[in-house]
Amino acid sequence: MTKRHLNFSPDDIPLAYLITFRCYGTWLHGDARGSVDRHHNRYGTPYISPNERWLQYNAGRLKHAPVKLDPAQRMAVNTAILETCKFRGWVLRAVNARTNHVHAVTSAACLPEPVLNAFKGEATKQMRASALWTHQHSPWLRGGSKRYLWTEDSVDRAVEYVMNGQDSNEE
Repeated sequence: MTKRHLNFSPDDIPLAYLITFRCYGTWLHGDARGSVDRHHNRYGTPYISPNERWLQYNAGRLKHAPVKLDPAQRMAVNTAILETCKFRGWVLRAVNARTNHVHAVTSAACLPEPVLNAFKGEATKQMRASALWTHQHSPWLRGGSKRYLWTEDSVDRAVEYVMNGQDSNEE
């Protein structure tokens, strides 16, 4: 039985999670940056290699245009995540909505999946309520990254990365 199905003690909960989720269609398998999937997602292992043919195939399978967040949408996402943490009693240590992905460092006494799902759902709801997302489909790629942060040092490094380690070419 996996940990997911067991009751957790407070000692089993990490200090925080680094939650990352991407906008739909902005990083496809085959991309020059490499990518991960369920078979290539272990710490310290290489990404899937770039492959132009696979990239073109995946681009052709998109159901709608890739989603890039504008400044107003990014602000709405940041606000939604802040409000979600306040409402649920989670500690938001850092949040940074970018044009094609969102990072948040959050402490929560639960598994990371509900945190990720709440962030994506509330961010979409906030953008819709502000008339910043009028589509029926989600702006997000399915799933997301949920890194466990067990030490204060790992939390500090994640916060630094989220707030100051992002590519300056991308807002």
